Amino acid sequence: MLRAALGVCGYTNAMAASPSEFNLRSMAVGLLVAALIGCAYPYIVLRIGFGPTISVVSAFLAFLFLQGIGLVTGKASNCREYNLVQTAGTASAQSAFMCVVWAAFDLLNSKPELGFHLSPTPLQVFIWMTLAGMLGVLLAVPLRKHFIDEENLPFPDGIAAGETLKILDEDSLQAKSKLRMLGVGGGIGILSTWFRDGKPAWIPETLFFGSALKSLNVGFAFSSLSFGSGLIIGMRVAAAMGIGALLGWFVLPFVLLRQGWIASATFAETLKWTMWPATGLMVSGGITTLLLHAPKLAKTFRELYRAPLSVRNEVPLLWVFVGSLGLASALAVAQHFFFGIAFWESALAIGVSVLLMLVGTRVLGETNWAPISVMANLVQALFAFFSPHSIATNMVASGMSGSIAGGGEHLMQDYRAGKIVGANNRSLTFMQLLATPVGALAISIVYPLLKAQYGIGPNQFGLAPELLPSSTTGLTSPISVKWAGFAELLSGGIQHLPPYALHALFIGALLGLLLSLLQKYASANTPSATSLALGFLIPAQYILPMLLGGACQYVWKRQSPRQEAALCVPLASGLIVGEALLALAIPLLHLINLF
Repeated sequence: MLRAALGVCGYTNAMAASPSEFNLRSMAVGLLVAALIGCAYPYIVLRIGFGPTISVVSAFLAFLFLQGIGLVTGKASNCREYNLVQTAGTASAQSAFMCVVWAAFDLLNSKPELGFHLSPTPLQVFIWMTLAGMLGVLLAVPLRKHFIDEENLPFPDGIAAGETLKILDEDSLQAKSKLRMLGVGGGIGILSTWFRDGKPAWIPETLFFGSALKSLNVGFAFSSLSFGSGLIIGMRVAAAMGIGALLGWFVLPFVLLRQGWIASATFAETLKWTMWPATGLMVSGGITTLLLHAPKLAKTFRELYRAPLSVRNEVPLLWVFVGSLGLASALAVAQHFFFGIAFWESALAIGVSVLLMLVGTRVLGETNWAPISVMANLVQALFAFFSPHSIATNMVASGMSGSIAGGGEHLMQDYRAGKIVGANNRSLTFMQLLATPVGALAISIVYPLLKAQYGIGPNQFGLAPELLPSSTTGLTSPISVKWAGFAELLSGGIQHLPPYALHALFIGALLGLLLSLLQKYASANTPSATSLALGFLIPAQYILPMLLGGACQYVWKRQSPRQEAALCVPLASGLIVGEALLALAIPLLHLINLF
């Protein structure tokens, strides 16, 4: 199925090596789209509690803006330019997503007894997030050939964006069936999301499986995005996530409650325990797989190192090394003077961030879910050991790590879309570096306005509502509440972790090692450790529609392999695009009082 999606928009490799798409028009439109998404994204993230897919939304905005300019100027654009603009939107959104860290700072500041007194200025946030995000982009550059070309991981958002642009750019007769399927998927996604989140609300957000499981978020979410992602990732990955969800949300909560290891069988309490075996699984599985592919990875680095500067499709490894060293040094200096973080603490956090970015990129590539907050929680636990009793160090280190990892992980989505349309990888990287500060600037301007207008309230899922008075009815920001609550929990050191959490971490790590070895040497159908781990972390209500999507793709492929190869990705892309567009539009309509 991936091979069917990876055709190039009528361009040869020689044309792909041309930097022609990186022109004044595409840069201007890219920065405009980056500004629009960067300003809109913080409200969405703080309101709904997660960052909806933005690659496909950026792709549509790119097409609309560049097509409009083409009509005025008479100069046609192409899908490589669309991809470049889409990349700018993705990079800006990832920077803007980190508003959750600033909100977590404010939540901790609301409890004076904690002794947390970090209130960064907008300028400090802009500098901090710009340096960390750009560092993540550069560190991810050498990994493209490994994850995209050699392992051929799906990165479903990237496929959806690239396939959408490819279809829009093709001749109408050639793309008729694909365009029709894209339209069908988009229509279903838009209508289902509107009738779920808009007016009239005829579809429930989730069909829960009884009151006992509702507190665990166990049910079936009516999400075309989740179903479409399942169509792309396929049955093997979806089934592994389903197994993890079965253990993590149907079985473990009641076992843990009976043992007295959690206070109640709720999503919040269970997650405090299940995140540890899941983290062990994810990190161990990801690192083991990387080590098993070490010869290929080393070959990739050698090729990049030896590549002459005249190869205009790649960023030279020397540029990556010098730029990363400079950004890391500037980041350490900024954190020292802004937040009082020791240089050795910054160095440790940056080193850990690189490792976790490798793991997170694999998770995102397989499942379309970026485990940024989970990886950040692991950094928090690490600093609870190295810098106990310092909530400030804990928050700054984990926030920086999340920004570095996020910037690098989502660059792969753009590289995946770029491979479909034959884009220039160097141009994509440059656009990411240009757009990352735009997203950081958007946080600096928009977050204080949102905070003043709405306030930052407790999480509706009850992860840590005690952080603010119950009368607060502002933006819920569940990720921020979880982030801040975890820092508070660890302020007394790792001995305050849930009972047997570290034992579970160790067992999960052993299982991740075993599954990765079995997948390499026994059977490729062995459940993926990273996918299994996500089943313990993502609410089951979102996993079940992905599992259904994977099952439908499997049946479709068995019944009609040629049709599935041609139409599955366009249909899935439309489903993802439809919900992503509405998820972005509905909160904005609320914001300007038109809904």
